[in-house]
Order: sequence, then structure tokens, then C-alpha cells
Amino acid sequence: MSSVSVGRVLRRGACAGAVGALAVAGLGSGAAVADDVPQTDSLAIQSPYDVAATVAPDGGVAQYRPLALGLTHSNAGFTVTDGRLTVDASGLAGVAEVAWPDNCTPEDSGTVAVCDTGDVPIRYSAQVRLKVRAVAGAAIGAQGAVKYSAEATGGPDGTLVALRSDDTTVTVGSGVDLGISAPQDATGVEPGTSLTAPYAITNTGNETAHGFSLSMWATYGLDITTRYPQCTYTEPDVNGTLMPMTYATCSFDTDVAPGATVELPEPLLLAVTSRALYDRFDDDVEPLGDVTDLDSSDNSRSWHINADNTADFAVYGTEASGAAGDTVTSGFRFANHGPAWAGDVSAGDPITTIDFYLPEGTTATSVPKTCHTAWTSGDDPTIGHYACTLPTWAKPDLDVSFPFQLRVDRVVPDATGHVVTQPYAGTSFPFDPNTENNSAEVIVNPSA
Repeated sequence: MSSVSVGRVLRRGACAGAVGALAVAGLGSGAAVADDVPQTDSLAIQSPYDVAATVAPDGGVAQYRPLALGLTHSNAGFTVTDGRLTVDASGLAGVAEVAWPDNCTPEDSGTVAVCDTGDVPIRYSAQVRLKVRAVAGAAIGAQGAVKYSAEATGGPDGTLVALRSDDTTVTVGSGVDLGISAPQDATGVEPGTSLTAPYAITNTGNETAHGFSLSMWATYGLDITTRYPQCTYTEPDVNGTLMPMTYATCSFDTDVAPGATVELPEPLLLAVTSRALYDRFDDDVEPLGDVTDLDSSDNSRSWHINADNTADFAVYGTEASGAAGDTVTSGFRFANHGPAWAGDVSAGDPITTIDFYLPEGTTATSVPKTCHTAWTSGDDPTIGHYACTLPTWAKPDLDVSFPFQLRVDRVVPDATGHVVTQPYAGTSFPFDPNTENNSAEVIVNPSA
């Protein structure tokens, strides 16, 4: 089971977790990897740590509740198919029973099934949707466990096997259980488009929720157009170090009866702005008052919205001159010429690594705090190599200087260092329309 986050506000529960893959297709690891380094991949089972099964009423039958599962793998360089998830529900005896979906084939016992998940993605989406319900006579507090194993076709060796799995504990309970429907990610959206967020809150518990609170986060390329009087809004801080987001906290006094689904007072509209690229809208619902939600795994959802837009990343070098023994100010600049912002809205990693190979005959005596020494297979050990990073995002019109103090150990006419901006992971920026300005030269003692 895995989850990723962009700080606290983009946290994801286990059922909505995303493996640490970027929403930016094609972005991978920052340090360059030599061609001869063996590639790895891993298979992970995405399952909730615990779910609640509401107690059966006297003389009646308990309602079914969802148990969503899926498989993910970690290396986008491999295609992984034919996922097979084995679900062992024998540990629920006397506590709960399972209803199997069509893509699961139960064994004769009826408590173990092999489920076909098809192609295995990088980012989690539910591929197996079980239903569980408490059996008649199971008391509140009774518990059982569901266990898992999995394998799939693909990866470096042709077969991937999940090396670890967390059981799901099923607990019989009584109370409120609010959940938000999972939206379908949107891709190729034109900037200037208005989207209606799919929004419905369902109470799958057996008690009425007397109102609910709602929290919402929209990344920098999105604007929350609909403004409810029940909400307080905080606008994005574009000058801070944290990823800029619009944040809203709301309180609604709407009752949500068991089995009922309610909508917001009016459709929730999001504007896809001219700066949109890889964006994300998150929300979280909780019952009001001193009420504990039976199952928090479906209280939070994330909607990824990818715009049809570009961001032009560029680096610019400098020139300096000095005699042997002198220390000169040199370095480079990074700029995002937009029109889009770019950020890692899944893992929260830096959006780019900027590699700087020093001019021959120089040594760095002072470097920016976001730069560190680096090494890539094939590096000349006599040439200093530094890797510099930006924060997790780059706004349009961002222009950042990376000043280095270089000591001239020996004078080399036209000593040329090289700067290149590249993904923190991967080989290219799929959103960058102009790759010619992704590299630049830093020259010490130019001859002309």
C-alpha cells in the first residue's frame, strides 16, 4: 500500500493513493542514469488498511459496503499487463461476507478469488471493486482480515510479483460514513475551459450525518469559480516556497440519511486558466460535530486535470575573466517563459534538475544553497559537476539566478562550462516547445 503527497494538503488515503509517479508524463529521476545501469520495477498492491461493515439490523440484512483494490508498478519505462490479484477473504468467517465482481473468479470455497486487473498503471485507480457486509449476528467491534497477493506480466524480468502486502481489517461498526465519488481524470483540456467538478456525497453508514464539513484545494492552474457562502477561501501565495493553491474550508448543515446522496447547493465550477498545465483538485469531507466517520478511505478524492498547454524552460550562462588565483562571480539563470506554470502535483519532487559542469581550470568556492556536488557515469573527474534544483513548481515568468564563486586555478582561454535543465526524473520535458534553450555555456576568460 502506498500514498504520495504534496505537503499535507495533497495527502491521499490508501484507497486514493498514487504511487510516487509524477503527473507529468515523462518526468523521472533527477540524477542522470548511465545506459548500462540495470533498470528495476516493482509491483504494489493498493488496498485500504481497514474498512467498516455496518452491523446488521435485528431480523434484517446489513447493507453492502465497497472495498476497492488495485495494482500499480513503479517504472514508467516498462509496460506491465495481465495483473492478477489474489484475494483471500477466509479470515472474515463469522464477521463479514464478500460479493465478488465480474473480474474475480472465486475458488470452490467462495472465500478466495483471483481477480483480473488487466494493464497495470503507474498511478492508482480502482481495478477490483469488492463489496463486503457484516453477517447476521456479528457484534459491533467484531473483526476479520482480508489478505492479498499479486503478480503481473512485464518489468525487467518478464514477471513481477508483489513482495509485500498489507492486510485489510474489516470491523463491524455503526455510525456515519460519508464518501465522495471518484472523478475521472481529464486530459487535453484547453486553457480557458470551465469544468464542472463531479461532486456527490453519499452516506453508506447506518446513521444520519447531521451536516458535513468540506475542504478543497486547487493547484495554481485552476481557479475555483463557484464561491459558496458556507465557505472561506484562501488565495494562492505565488511568492512563497510552497506550491501555490486556492484553499477553501466549508460547513454545510445538510442532513445526509443512510444510503442518501446529496449535491452541493449549485454546481462546483473550475476555470482552467492560461497558466494551467498539470493540475489537481482535491477535496475532503467529514461529518460535523463530535462524530467519527466509520471509514475514512473514501473521504478524500483527487482529480487530475492536464491542460493542452506549454511551458518554455530556459537557462542562460555568463562570462567572467580573472587571473590565476582570482575568484570570479559566475553561474547561470533559469527562466520559465510560460505561458504555463509547471509543478509536480503528485510526488512533490523538484520540477527540474539543472546540471552545471564547471569551466576547465576552475573550482567552486561558494555555491547556491539549492546546489550540491553530483556525479554521472562518464564524468571527467577533473571537472566539477553540480546539480541544482528549483522548488516543486515554476510559475510563469519565473527568473532565478544561481550565482557561483569560481576560483581560477589556472588560466584556460575560453574555458567553457555547460549548463542544462532537465527533468528531475526522465529524459525530456514533454511540455517544453523549445529545447534549444535548455542548455547554455558559462565561459571564464573569453578570448574575445
